[in-house]
Amino acid sequence: MDSIDTLIIGAGALGLACAARLAGPGQSTLIVEAEPLIGSHSSSRNSEVIHAGLYYPPGSLKAELCLEGRERLYAWCAEHRVAHRRIGKLLVAVSEAERARLEALDENARACGVNDLQPQSRAQLRQLEPAVHGVAALLSPSTGIIDSHGFLLSLLAAAERQGAQLVLQTRVERLEPCADGWLASGSSAGEPFQLKAQRVVNAAGLFAQQLAQHTTGLASARIPQLHLCQGRYFGYSGRSPFQRLIYPLPQANTTGLGIHATLDLAGQLRFGPDTHYLDSIDYRVDEQLREPFAAAIGRYYPGLNPSRLVPGYSGIRAKLSGPGEPPGDFVIQPGATLGLPGLVNLFGIESPGLTASLAIAERVARLL
Repeated sequence: MDSIDTLIIGAGALGLACAARLAGPGQSTLIVEAEPLIGSHSSSRNSEVIHAGLYYPPGSLKAELCLEGRERLYAWCAEHRVAHRRIGKLLVAVSEAERARLEALDENARACGVNDLQPQSRAQLRQLEPAVHGVAALLSPSTGIIDSHGFLLSLLAAAERQGAQLVLQTRVERLEPCADGWLASGSSAGEPFQLKAQRVVNAAGLFAQQLAQHTTGLASARIPQLHLCQGRYFGYSGRSPFQRLIYPLPQANTTGLGIHATLDLAGQLRFGPDTHYLDSIDYRVDEQLREPFAAAIGRYYPGLNPSRLVPGYSGIRAKLSGPGEPPGDFVIQPGATLGLPGLVNLFGIESPGLTASLAIAERVARLL
């Protein structure tokens, strides 16, 4: 039976960031991924935004790791030549009734350590983005966009330079503690396998809870419930009227940040995501969503031509909160606190998980 130092389960942004951080000379590191490609789920199905860290409860892991991760990510992109752009974001109050919420968001951001938001009057907003309707706004200069696939490839390259290996179409189905670490068993390209690892990182994303439920010695009460929440996007044909990302204020008693406008590095405009809870993974985007999307977008972009909205793609958030519940925080679970040394489980790493990935990897390294 093969024996390695570190087994990382999942080759999304989290797993690859952990591999890049943990691999090293004299350390055998294996990354296993159930799909045929890296980053097949959440890491490649998102807005590709580098978040500034504005929305999260002060003191939460999301707030702390987004802020740290943002700086690490910008530095990583510069060092490893990953395409990105610090494009900036406008958070828009579309009516006078929303001014107080805009001010509350500014206060929350400051409490999280984000001190560079710039208030914009109606006239200043009009000058920055003439197509946007609003009475006031906050400009976030630290918000950016990134080539997420290029980032994943850079993480994999960094890990492989330090001796890590990637095996695709390989699913770990069970983890069992043993005398010298962990016994992992599952299937690889249809064939059963077993290997031993001194330490294991469960970065399986949407499937992290499923693996945890098949981890011997891990009580079910310690596994947070997973809520699958689909976020759907529409593209916009033709030239974008915006130079920056445009975010409406999150609506009261709703999940998510609202249907916002983002740009990719080629300047292509897209709108989304919405929030739609599911019982199973489903990436379809129904064309009949055009009307509700147009209504939401039209609040801040009255010049919208709905016929230019084109069904795009969708992603699934690994939420730890259900409909109507307060947002859940990241869960970085060290097995050592549960009598399972050498194991770290990562649960509920939804947005801003891509932004925070390098900071999460650093936290995992410390725990191990």
